[in-house]
Amino acid sequence: MEETISLKELLETLKKRFLLIVSITVIAAIISGVVSYYFLPSIYQASAQFLVNQKKNEQSLYNNSNEIQTNLQLINTYNALITSKRILNIVSEDLDLNYTYEQLKGKITVGSEKDSQLVNLTVQDPDAKLAAQIANKTVEVFKKEIDNNMNVDNVNIWYKADVSENTSPIKPNRLLNVAIAMVVGLMAGIGLAFLLEYFNSTIKNEQDVDKILGLPILGVIATIDDQKMEEAAARRAGRKSSGRGEDIGA
Repeated sequence: MEETISLKELLETLKKRFLLIVSITVIAAIISGVVSYYFLPSIYQASAQFLVNQKKNEQSLYNNSNEIQTNLQLINTYNALITSKRILNIVSEDLDLNYTYEQLKGKITVGSEKDSQLVNLTVQDPDAKLAAQIANKTVEVFKKEIDNNMNVDNVNIWYKADVSENTSPIKPNRLLNVAIAMVVGLMAGIGLAFLLEYFNSTIKNEQDVDKILGLPILGVIATIDDQKMEEAAARRAGRKSSGRGEDIGA
C-alpha cells in the first residue's frame, strides 16, 4: 500500500515543530554573527595601475599597430613577472614585511581588460594602509627592475593606490553571512522536523491505527476535558436540586 502525505499533515508537522525550527534558525544566525563580527578579520583592498606602452618615435602607422600588438603580448609576461619571487622579495625587504613569499603572492591579483594595455594590480590585506603600500611598492619595484634588467622603458605608472579615511572593507559581508546562516538554519530546522516526524512511530490518531497496524477502526472514544465533565456534573446536580424544590413546594 503506497503511503501519501497530505498538505494538512505537512502543515501540522511544521506547526508541531515550530519552536524547534525557530530555535535552529536563531542559533545559526547567532553563531554566524559571532563568527563574522568577532573572529573573521576585515579585509581591505587597494589597487594600482601601470601602462605598458613603448615610447613614441618616428614610425609608420603600420609599425605603430605592430607595436601595440607587441605590448599586448608583453602584458602576459609582465603579469607573471610582477609576482615573481625576485620582485616580491624586494618589496618585502623594503616594507619590512613579515609575510613569506607565498603569503605575499596570495594577496596580489594582477589582470588587465581584454585588448587593453592598462594593467591593474590589486592587493588585499587586513590593514588598508599596508595594502596600498604593497600595491604601490610592487609596481614601483617592477618598473625599476624592468628598466634595469630588460633594458626597456615601456612601463609607466598610471595610478597609485590611495587610502581614504572612510575606506570600507570588501569582506567579509557580515549581514550577508547572517542572512545565509538564517536560510540554512531554517532549511535544516524544517528538514530535522520532518525527519523526527518520519521516525516517530507512536500512534497519534485513528488514521495511524489503520496505516501502521493495519487494523480496522471499530469506534472512536472521544476525549472529554475534566473541566467540562465537572461543569456537566454541576449542571445535573443543579437540575436535581431544582426538581426536588418543586416537589416539596407542591
